[in-house]
Amino acid sequence: MIFVALLVLAIWLDLWLARAGFWRIDREPVPCPPALWTAITAVIPARNEERVLGTTLRSLWSQDYPGDLRIVVVDDHSEDRTAEVARVVAREVATDRGRPADLCVLQAPPLPPGWSGKVWAMQHGVECGLTPDDPARYILFSDADIEHGPGALRELVCRAEAGPCDLVSFMVRLQCCSRAERMMIPAFVFFFKMLYPFRRINEAADPLAGAAGGTMLVRREALKRIGGLGCIGHELIDDCALGREIKRGGHRIWLGLSATSGSTRGYNSLPEICQMIARTAYTQLAYSPARLLMCIAGLVLTFVAPPLLLLFASGWSAIGGGGAWLLMSLLYMPMVRFYGRPPLQAFLLPLTALLYLWATVLSAWQYHRGRGGQWKGRAQTPVGRRIEPEYGGSDEIG
Repeated sequence: MIFVALLVLAIWLDLWLARAGFWRIDREPVPCPPALWTAITAVIPARNEERVLGTTLRSLWSQDYPGDLRIVVVDDHSEDRTAEVARVVAREVATDRGRPADLCVLQAPPLPPGWSGKVWAMQHGVECGLTPDDPARYILFSDADIEHGPGALRELVCRAEAGPCDLVSFMVRLQCCSRAERMMIPAFVFFFKMLYPFRRINEAADPLAGAAGGTMLVRREALKRIGGLGCIGHELIDDCALGREIKRGGHRIWLGLSATSGSTRGYNSLPEICQMIARTAYTQLAYSPARLLMCIAGLVLTFVAPPLLLLFASGWSAIGGGGAWLLMSLLYMPMVRFYGRPPLQAFLLPLTALLYLWATVLSAWQYHRGRGGQWKGRAQTPVGRRIEPEYGGSDEIG
């Protein structure tokens, strides 16, 4: 028992001291503006997004950005009014501004074998939405459920130009309103940063790569260098895969938290959030039963064992378990406070970790039933494909 206590304490000491400060909520100063504000084309893949797409489009057309912005919406076989909403919002914005809102609405072709739905829609947006003489130096890939802060595009371009970086992305603030969200969302971002420490991702010499797919600004030359999106066409965790491909060869990328941009997609229940996690959890483990067992053992040892030792062991074993639980809670507390939750919630991380464990097991179960990658009525696990769980030798989670 004392060995287990020492092991869990050592794990949390290592996470505290040797994981690139992943637990910190820090914001790097925004670099100075570039001499020239380049034109940008935004590509938004959208499937059944009539409820949220209008907010995303309005937030982009309201950007405090001096350069030109063109938007391409790719309707990915929606069964609702997604495409119509895009056109209606464009007309309303044009009336309000007194000038046209530059919008192109495309219909995605049928999904071919070997492609995930979102990446195929992104590819179609790039191929058909941008011409060779398009002046845009960057492509902004945005999810359809992101409300971009008014200075988001300006900051992304400043960081890309100053780096110089070929890919810059924001981990936006996720909704944290329902009881389920308040329980699960801070941990979602905490676990992502634990897997993909931002400081390592932002270091050019470090092979670790990652990105947050809700908001990614990509240099067109970099996309051409990697052969376009076809190299990640099969990926379900497309954002981190894109970061991996772009960073190869020593090219720089940047990932940071955004305090002003946020997701407009809410989850009202634990089953909804668990299903969202299950969509890619087993993919992160490369569809490996052995890695699944290792993940279960690791989660139990790291998150569940400390409070159990404190409550049911004695002597030095209880002290070691209590110390690990305290350190775990202190490292989690900055993220809890970032989402406006009371600090005491940090001590509930072991319980939250159990729910994530369940979602991971659910992900494996769905995959082996042929329903892996289930999202918006489409199961799209690329059968026979494998990814490395740590990109760069290798997150919303992605």
